[in-house]
Amino acid sequence: MIILKSPREIEKMRVSGRIVAEVLGILKARIRPGITTLELNELAEAEARRRKARPAFKGYNGFPYSLCCSVNEQVVHGMPNSRELVEGDIISLDFGVVVDGFYGDAAITVPVGSVRPAVLDLLAVTEESLQRAVEASVVGNRLSDISHAVQSYVEARGYSVVREFVGHGIGKNLHEGPQVPNFGEPGRGVKLKAGMVLAIEPMINEKGHHVTILSDGWTAVTCDKGMSAHFEHTVAITENGPDILSKL
Repeated sequence: MIILKSPREIEKMRVSGRIVAEVLGILKARIRPGITTLELNELAEAEARRRKARPAFKGYNGFPYSLCCSVNEQVVHGMPNSRELVEGDIISLDFGVVVDGFYGDAAITVPVGSVRPAVLDLLAVTEESLQRAVEASVVGNRLSDISHAVQSYVEARGYSVVREFVGHGIGKNLHEGPQVPNFGEPGRGVKLKAGMVLAIEPMINEKGHHVTILSDGWTAVTCDKGMSAHFEHTVAITENGPDILSKL
C-alpha cells in the first residue's frame, strides 16, 4: 500500500530524519580500531533518548538492539557484539528513530582506519549510487527508475547489487509500501507522486550479489566473503523535487 503524506507529516518526519543524521554523525566520529559494536549500539541509543526519540529497531520483529552494525562481508542487520573493530575493517551503521509517531531511517558505511583503495572505491560507488537514486525520485518517474539508477551505475563499475533486501516506503510505520529494489529495468512500477516518502538504500557487494543469513537469524553476509557497503536516506518526493529528510 502506498501512503501519501501531507506537508505537515513530512515536516514531522524531518525531525526524525535529522535526529538519525545527528546520531550517525556522532557514531561516525567514534569509529576507530578498538571500539566494539556494542559500544556503538549503547551510544546510539543514549543519543536518541537524549533527543527524546525512541530507537526504531529495538524490539522490531524481535530485533534486540537499537543499531544494526554490519562489518566487512556483513550486508545488513548485523548484531552488535563485543568484537573490537580493527584497522582495515568497514562497518555499515543502520539506524532509525520514531518521534511523535513518525519514523526516520538512514545508513552509512565507514572505513575503520586505513582500508584498501579498492574498498574505498566500493564505498564511494555505493554512496554515489544512492545520490543517483535520489535524483531519479521525481514526480512522474516510475518506481523502477530509482532501481535502474542504482543498478546501471553500480554494475558499470564492476560491483553487484543485493537482490534479497530492498528499500521501502516509510512514515507512521517503519516499513510501508512500496518496496524499492536496487535493480530492475526503467519505466516500470507505480508512478511517483508528491507525498510519497521512501527509504532508499543501495546494498552493494564487492564481488557477487548472493547473500545468506547467519544462525542468529538476522545477519546477512555475502556468500563469497567479499565486502559489502550500505547507504540509505529517507527521501520525500515533492513537486519541487526530492527532499532528503535524513540529513543535517
